[in-house]
Amino acid sequence: MERLQKVMAQAGIASRRKSEELIVSGKVKVNGVVVTELGTRVSSTDQVEVEGIPIVKEDNVYYLLYKPRGVISTANDEKGRKTVVDFFPHIEERIYPVGRLDYDTSGVIILTNDGDFSYLMTHPKFEIKKKYIAKVKGIPSRENLRKLERGIELEDGMTAPATVKMQSMDKKTQTAIVEITIHEGRNRQVRRMFDAIGCPVDSLKREEFAILSTRGLNAGEARELTVHEVKQLRVLAETGKIG
Repeated sequence: MERLQKVMAQAGIASRRKSEELIVSGKVKVNGVVVTELGTRVSSTDQVEVEGIPIVKEDNVYYLLYKPRGVISTANDEKGRKTVVDFFPHIEERIYPVGRLDYDTSGVIILTNDGDFSYLMTHPKFEIKKKYIAKVKGIPSRENLRKLERGIELEDGMTAPATVKMQSMDKKTQTAIVEITIHEGRNRQVRRMFDAIGCPVDSLKREEFAILSTRGLNAGEARELTVHEVKQLRVLAETGKIG
């Protein structure tokens, strides 16, 4: 017997967190009965339906996409905008993005139908590091860079310590290129952090997600993760070390 939200996540319905939302909202039935309790457990013989559609266990798949700017990090968009899933028209499995990248941010994003894996990659307690390259307006002072490193107060609380490195600066245009590595995933976090020190982001790219990077890909291109990469990411989340 396993928790209903875990079974849904393993079937590629959505992440475990999103599956919980579907349950609470009354969109899930077990053996024809609506279930809203998150503690519900089901067996392999139970029939589970989500919004009237029976779930079927899919093989787990894992992809890395170099997301371009101007693309939504969701499985579908009510406004009809291009989404990260649109780059996989020939994939039969129902995949969804692991976490999000802002509409105007490019870089590494993972897509999968494995809810447990998605949970490992996104929950803050696993401290999966993400490295961003930001072009900012203004040249941050050393003290302001240290503020980012120590943690900075935002409207939703203090950020965790970050690793920050000034890559270059242009005094003529008053712009700078700054590398910043964080393990949190709050909404528009990196942009808000730079706003807080008076250096708004002009362009932003997530260059690395844990062991993964955009190397070898152009914007809009994708590749399947290797079995070894998936294993390494799992071990990294569970132990804090590269497997």
